[in-house]
Amino acid sequence: MDTEGIKLFVLAAEKLNISAAGRELGMPAAVASAKLAKLEKTVGADLLKRTTRKVALSVEGADFLPYAREILAQENAALAALGYGNETVSGNLRFTAPSTFAQQFIVPLIPDFLALYPGISLDLRLSDMELDLIQGSFDLALRNAVLPESNLHARKLAEDQRILCASSDYLDSHGIPVRPDDLLNHQLIAFKSASTIKLIEAGGKSGEFNTRGPGHRLTIDDGLSYKIATHCGAGIAIHSLWSVHKELADGSLVQVLPEYRMDAEPALWLVYPKSNVLTAKVRVFIDFLIERIGLNPPWLN
Repeated sequence: MDTEGIKLFVLAAEKLNISAAGRELGMPAAVASAKLAKLEKTVGADLLKRTTRKVALSVEGADFLPYAREILAQENAALAALGYGNETVSGNLRFTAPSTFAQQFIVPLIPDFLALYPGISLDLRLSDMELDLIQGSFDLALRNAVLPESNLHARKLAEDQRILCASSDYLDSHGIPVRPDDLLNHQLIAFKSASTIKLIEAGGKSGEFNTRGPGHRLTIDDGLSYKIATHCGAGIAIHSLWSVHKELADGSLVQVLPEYRMDAEPALWLVYPKSNVLTAKVRVFIDFLIERIGLNPPWLN
């Protein structure tokens, strides 16, 4: 399919003027008319209604328009991914992500991204409180679970894992639990809210991490503070592996009940509204994050 003809159609649909759309693309009026007619023949439908006085979108044209815009966005993103036409990828991109993850893995990469795409400006809203994509008019968000909303698309950034852990000092003072029931005698730290998480062992045994019990004395809604509290010996907590992999490596945090896993293992997802055409600016940012983070996650090495 001729993308130049598609570009002409999108411009003509926006301007409701075929000649003006052609002029913007450097085409004489006759060439623009012929190219549009060729596109209509290809798709088998009249996309624009023409009279001597005006141009209007047909029903078929209105249906085809969002797909036409997506085709152009895909073309721009493909060229940008190969290093061509970076100057054409432009606009302000609003992105929200958990602040703890962003500070550790995304923000250090931002200078490289801005150098690659000088036409893009980033508006980063980083918070461990989940911000609404639609109400916040965000182009893209990072989530640590697949969301049930039917109005969102998702693309996996990377695998993750959640583990129980505590500081070595805490375990020296309070002992090491050997089965889930032992957690009843320990101090447990909750993230955001008290909850019960099911634990499953490979042989079929199960248990719970229950922060609703008497051992729960601390709830924290900030990821970095949550890790600091665990590191300082406030109790046993559940952390994403990406957050604590360095502390596990140096021994300052110790995995607890390593033979048990969470009932539902998470992953990191990049999500965006279905109602939005996936523009070049969003696609190149997604591809950039997957290339720089997702292809070789440091916490899984």
